[in-house]
This record gives sequence, structure tokens and C-alpha cells, in this order.
Amino acid sequence: MRETPTSGGRAAARLSRLATALALGASALLCVTGPAHAAPAQGPSAVDIPDYQAALAAVKSQAVLNAVCRFLSVPVPQGGSDTPQAIPDKAAPCEGLPAFTVKDPLAVSEITPGFVAGTVQPIPTEAVKLSHLVSSLSVSVDNRQATVMLAPTQGGGWHLAAVREGDSDAVFAGKAEPGGLVFAEPQIRAWYQLTLLTVTPLNDQARQGLNGRASMSLSDYQKQVKARYADKQTGSEYDTKGFSSGYGSAGEEPEPSSAPLVVGGSSAALVLAGGVLLLRRRRRDPVD
Repeated sequence: MRETPTSGGRAAARLSRLATALALGASALLCVTGPAHAAPAQGPSAVDIPDYQAALAAVKSQAVLNAVCRFLSVPVPQGGSDTPQAIPDKAAPCEGLPAFTVKDPLAVSEITPGFVAGTVQPIPTEAVKLSHLVSSLSVSVDNRQATVMLAPTQGGGWHLAAVREGDSDAVFAGKAEPGGLVFAEPQIRAWYQLTLLTVTPLNDQARQGLNGRASMSLSDYQKQVKARYADKQTGSEYDTKGFSSGYGSAGEEPEPSSAPLVVGGSSAALVLAGGVLLLRRRRRDPVD
């Protein structure tokens, strides 16, 4: 039976609608997962990391290994003293420590200032952004774990920004499921998974951040963080009066000129000042 012009037109219209639906579906998927980058297909470590090979080279470098060894060679900072304390340097930082390697880097995304302020739409590409990379150690060293943090370098690439006690950031960053995106609300140390437009908590702080709910729409979550932080961002009265402690973005670490910021615990930092490694208290900045 020959197809009439009318039936042929209907078939063409159906095909056009199907093509449009497929295109919209692909756009929605890209909106959640983000653009692909040139990186080995080896799971979440390579997802959404620009210049992945440079990041991989950084965490495998001797300079990073030495920084981790220096960090592990001193006790975890304790107490509340703000007095800087010199930390002795070693020519061979890894000497006497068990052998270990640094794992491949993982992406850490965080909520954006615009999302917090309510000035952007509650969609994945506007709500969260890649903040920094984290890598944990292949094995515990003297019953301690550590996390290496890489920050983006201006002009491209990555640099060592911090070495932190524990591996919780890397553990949570590796929890992304297919079609989902793990992100942090660093102000309360909360970790979530975003699937399409639904936010689910990954730790107790995140459950508290969702008011005890098992999940929440991205739109409702935006209302939550706007209520928590919109009046506490950089330049706000909260910031200018000096009440900003505890509202910093974990990914906004300064780029070092000669050595990385090395953080131990939640409020202490080891920094290089005038060629001397010093122990000092760490102060967090407002949301910026």
C-alpha cells in the first residue's frame, strides 16, 4: 500500500518530535554530568577534571610526596594557641616513613556564590562548580591518613594547595554514582549527591542541612542555603564586622609562591613564611 502525502507528513512530524526529544534528553544529561574532558576512562577520578594529565602528574610528583612526608613527620596540631611555631625542615622528608603513594585525583564540586545568593537558577550547571581536586594515600602511614588538595593554577594546570589530616574528602568525592554528581557544602562540612534535580545527603551534616529529610529538590535546597549564607558572603555586613569564621569555601585556597599551605586538623595550618615552616591557627573566610 502506497503511503499518501498526508500520512507521509505525519510520519515526518513524528520523527521530528522524536529527534527533538532525544536532543533535549541529551542536553539534560550533559547538564547533570558536565562536559567530557580528555582523560582516561577510569571512573570518577577522571570525570569533569580539565587538564587531568597535569593533575595526575602533580599528585605523583616528588614535590607532593615530600610535602606529604613533612606533614606526616609532625604530630597533628592540638590546642588553641595562635602563636606560630617553627617546624624543622628535613633534607630527606620521607626518610624513616613507610612507603606509600598518592592515589589519582578526584574532583570536588561546591555550591556557587550565585546559587547561595539566589541570583542563578536552581539547575546543576549553575548550582555547583568544580572547586579543587583531592587525593588520599594508598595506605595509612603510622596509623594516619592524609588528603592532598590541588587548586587550579591561573592560566591552566594544577598546584599543590594543601595536605590535610584524614581522607574523608576523598572518600566522599569517590561516592558519585552513574548519572549523579557529588558536591560539598563546605560551610557545614556537608556532602550531597545531586541526581537530575534531586539532592540526597551523604553524611550527618548533610542530613541536618536538609532538615532531616531523605531528599530535597534542588530548588528547595537553594532556599535552605540562601537562608543560611546569603547575608554572610564577601562584602556583607557579617563579613566586614569580622564575624566570618566558619563560613569559608574550602576550595578558595591562595596559590602559593614557594611552598604549599599544609593544613592539619580543622583549625591549624602549617605554612612557609620567609623560608621557615610555621604552625599557626587557621581562620576561614566568608562565602565568596
